[in-house]
Amino acid sequence: MRVVSLVPSLTEAVARTLPGALAGATDWCTHPAGLDVVRIGGTKNPQTERITSLAPDLVVANEEENRAPDLDALRAAGVEVLVTEIRTVPQALTELERVLTACGAPSRPRWLDEAEAAWPAVPSPPERRATAVVPIWRRPWTVLGRDTFAGDVLARLGVDHLHATHAERYPRVPVEELRAARPDVVVLPDEPYRFTADDGPEAFPGLPCALVDGRYLTWYGPSLAEAPRALGAALRAARR
Repeated sequence: MRVVSLVPSLTEAVARTLPGALAGATDWCTHPAGLDVVRIGGTKNPQTERITSLAPDLVVANEEENRAPDLDALRAAGVEVLVTEIRTVPQALTELERVLTACGAPSRPRWLDEAEAAWPAVPSPPERRATAVVPIWRRPWTVLGRDTFAGDVLARLGVDHLHATHAERYPRVPVEELRAARPDVVVLPDEPYRFTADDGPEAFPGLPCALVDGRYLTWYGPSLAEAPRALGAALRAARR
């Protein structure tokens, strides 16, 4: 089985489970470390002709990460494309198993069992749940909105982001409005925008800011097993 992955988290899942199966991956596929495969461009601008030249048996993609015209072009070239849809943690676990089965995994990997066990083990959130705003970009400021995987991850850790009912999934909101909402915590991931201690917290004076690893917040793969512990610790530390 030759697989090309257009999604970083799916790349990690396939590489961990089926070493040698990946023929190509995007420039953004950073895990596992040292992954040595043909790079085929970005998630939003994959080089479809280069992908077809690799003669993959399967291309794995995601309805949010990848653009429909690119996937249609691959199908038109005779390439089989599996498209995932992931908005919640349970959905991620189900879709990961579907992807790995389609890629030829002979059995369910241990890391997937560990990820499935990690989330029910999360302690019940306190009676008063925390509120948050979650910027994912600046210039312009853009935050998590409705129906997102990252929002579901936070909700399972007792954190409700304030734009969860917004009409848009990733609304642009003026930073003045974000500050005025006075959330309990501002969650600043290092992707897709790379927020750092020197780039992000200064926009929210007087508000606790949690700098978090975006892989734990937005990736659905082996990182799901560690995400509850790692994110929980970062969120608690920010509010002390």
